[in-house]
Amino acid sequence: MQKSMKRYFPIFVLPTLIAFVIAFLYPFIIGIYLSFTEFTTVRDAAWVGINNYKKIFSDQNFINALLFTVKFTIVSVVTINVFGFLMAYALTRGIKGTNLFRTVFFMPNLIGGIVLGYIWQLLLNGILMKFGVTLSFDARYGFWGLVMLMNWQLIGYMMIIYIAGLQNVSPDLIEAAKIDGATKTQALRRITIPMVMPSFTICLFLTLTNSFKLFDQNLALTAGGPGRQTSMLALDIYSTFYGRVGWEGVGQAKAVVFFIMVAVIALTQLYITRRKEVEN
Repeated sequence: MQKSMKRYFPIFVLPTLIAFVIAFLYPFIIGIYLSFTEFTTVRDAAWVGINNYKKIFSDQNFINALLFTVKFTIVSVVTINVFGFLMAYALTRGIKGTNLFRTVFFMPNLIGGIVLGYIWQLLLNGILMKFGVTLSFDARYGFWGLVMLMNWQLIGYMMIIYIAGLQNVSPDLIEAAKIDGATKTQALRRITIPMVMPSFTICLFLTLTNSFKLFDQNLALTAGGPGRQTSMLALDIYSTFYGRVGWEGVGQAKAVVFFIMVAVIALTQLYITRRKEVEN
């Protein structure tokens, strides 16, 4: 079996590897090159060095988008994981209709981002218009609208992951803690949460990266309004690349910086939370 696997391994890997190189690796390398050029198409690119990167940090729209994205990500990651874990904990306590609740709470994750954004835009604007405002009236409305949308979409998904982790906690450990006099809160803090750390690692990674990369919901819900105050980094890159003539290279440079930022933050989070898993 092992010899056969080694023999045919390249044959099965080759189609996927070719697709990966053509669809991701080659465009990624070209994108890095174009970030150092001024261009309108790939063939007319003119080398300008680091000028595009200099323009990024003098672009106030980019700075505002970065600050808005960081603030949104912090709030979303905390709220999604707290509510997702609490719901998972509640649904592993033997409540009647648990399977129905799991299905219903997971369903929002199946709806596409653009569709979800427009649905929530109609709902929230319908409520806000009773008070004479809309989501684009003030950046605060857009911010909390995005937070609500993101929570509604991802809490059920994270809940399923936390449920899988909670179900792997040995009942014998909880029973032993009760015999030793531990309260439910102490058992949760000292036993359940440490044992569910692998699920925390996955959920934190997913919510962190999804929050930073949010684009279609942002485009559909607020489109960056008012005055691009609710533009997140992905939407700002899109607006720079397609909305400002002659700034295609700057938009590409923003995309490279964006990729590095997300990669560094995500890898740091994985390193920290995985160390917690080892300790436990």
